[in-house]
Amino acid sequence: MSRVSNPTTTAEFVNIAAYKFVDLDRLAERKKILLPLCQSLQLKGTILLADEGINMFLAGSREAVDSFIAHLRSQAEFADLPIKESISQHQPFTRMLVRLKKEIISMGVASIRPLKTTSPKISATQLKQWLDEGKELTLLDVRNDYEVEIGTFANAVPLPIGHFREFPNAAQALAPELKAKPVVMFCTGGIRCEKAGPLMEQHGFQEVYQLDGGILKYFEDCGGEYYDGDCFVFDKRVAVDPELSETSFEQCFNCRAVLSTELQQSVEYDPPNTCPKCFQPQIERRAAMLEQRNSLLTALTTPLPGSIAYDNVRPMNVPLRFDQKLLIEFLCSMHAHLDEAFWRRECELGRVTYKNAPVCVEQIVRSGWRVEHHVPQTTEPDVSNQVKFLYEDEDLIALDKPAPLPMHASGRFNRNTLSYFVKLVFSGQQTRIVHRLDANTTGVVLMAKNKAAAQFIHSQFINGTIKKTYLAKISGTPAQDSFSCDALISAEASTAGSRTIAVSGEDALAAMTEFKVLERCDDGTTLVECRPLTGRTHQIRVHLSHLGFPVVGDPTYNSVDGTIKQSLSVDAAKMCLHAWKLEFQHPASFETVEIAASRPAWSLSE
Repeated sequence: MSRVSNPTTTAEFVNIAAYKFVDLDRLAERKKILLPLCQSLQLKGTILLADEGINMFLAGSREAVDSFIAHLRSQAEFADLPIKESISQHQPFTRMLVRLKKEIISMGVASIRPLKTTSPKISATQLKQWLDEGKELTLLDVRNDYEVEIGTFANAVPLPIGHFREFPNAAQALAPELKAKPVVMFCTGGIRCEKAGPLMEQHGFQEVYQLDGGILKYFEDCGGEYYDGDCFVFDKRVAVDPELSETSFEQCFNCRAVLSTELQQSVEYDPPNTCPKCFQPQIERRAAMLEQRNSLLTALTTPLPGSIAYDNVRPMNVPLRFDQKLLIEFLCSMHAHLDEAFWRRECELGRVTYKNAPVCVEQIVRSGWRVEHHVPQTTEPDVSNQVKFLYEDEDLIALDKPAPLPMHASGRFNRNTLSYFVKLVFSGQQTRIVHRLDANTTGVVLMAKNKAAAQFIHSQFINGTIKKTYLAKISGTPAQDSFSCDALISAEASTAGSRTIAVSGEDALAAMTEFKVLERCDDGTTLVECRPLTGRTHQIRVHLSHLGFPVVGDPTYNSVDGTIKQSLSVDAAKMCLHAWKLEFQHPASFETVEIAASRPAWSLSE
């Protein structure tokens, strides 16, 4: 069979980049118009829409780009939209996307709104004039570390960040003496500086400017003088030189590192699998990153954030059973440990509100209301902050949770919780806990960095395909080396949130736990491996207590007098239950992954 070769094309592609902070509404409607328009013009790239504005990178023919810009500028809010252009010999994008986002550039600080306030801009020619004159200033590169690596302004100060969400913490760590000097920020096209500048001013920087149009505009107006190297761009071109022409850089598909021509010649460059930067040192780099995470978490939680008095707001959602009931009935029933006199006093003080307005105890509440209890000068009980990062990639985080440490805000705990600790480390980036451990249980906790990964992992917990392995030290000595329990467990909580063995009925949930004896100890306790095949609240603890082998140190199900107790004191005896291993399917690779935490001291033979 003969093959017909395609003729060589000399068509050029016009690349445009543009952003504007402007109040936008009807985002879904705008998407329905823009996506078909771009597709009909055979444009490719990405348009981000948020209520704070638009950010876009597109490429196509000259006629298509001009037609699209004309359409956009026909709308009043985009009439003065600035456009940056460059030319490439191939289409740098693979598809056309229009996405609705919370931010058009993600930094995660809600108080920063460039539409209302931003730092003054200086033009590229003004910056070059200042550099020609030798004006004393600090050039601050607000881009990611891998962008800085392939080019930046001479003597610029870089920041050790891998994503712009890390900028707030990095800016706060800048040398204090820089605050009194003129600072000129720059990024690729200027959009990151729109948010970086106001944040720096909040941190006390007195004279902050942003390079209007960023590096690309500087290249366009001034060439490459005072700039060393090339400029990273977020498309298949990888980087452009001061003439805005595509360079020879490539990007590793595996680790996203930017690779020079020399690195591409390495025997360790095996696209799309590995490159010299992830071939051998990948394990070492991951270990170093985890160590940095651990050090940062310790620093951010010492002292414990809940130990510093603050004004706390506790949300309380009104369930259906309290619809059209009195507020006092709802409060007393939902918080039985606090008496009616307490809630009447709090309402009289104006500390119970709905939609930011105080409400009285006779207020009729409705299902779905979010009532808030304001507690001034709150301090929280101490917890353990010895959280250890075990694993991290683009989608998932795995941690070794200590005890006592609640997972979520509840009751006396808000800031002294695992979710709040992790939020401090991943400033501005939303992380999602996809399952729960009791406050007194230690071991592996899995979190997701994005919604898709969270849903993928959570579904595995729901359908029981995740393999969970726990260690427990129990009171007593089982006769058999392997045993199980399938007793039904109550769906509704009883005293202090505990669960009970259920006989039958709507309140009874099926539960199955398998146990394997690992060691029978001389003190009358036994070390067992536990495999919960279902995921009921307190399942392992309830089943072991039901079998007559309660978990050592369990404050709820190991009571001598039968009373239900709760203990979240760092000085209390430790509950000997440890989430040892999790085995699951990864949301990106679909491969089976096992995460294991170190065994606690009580599980090791002396």
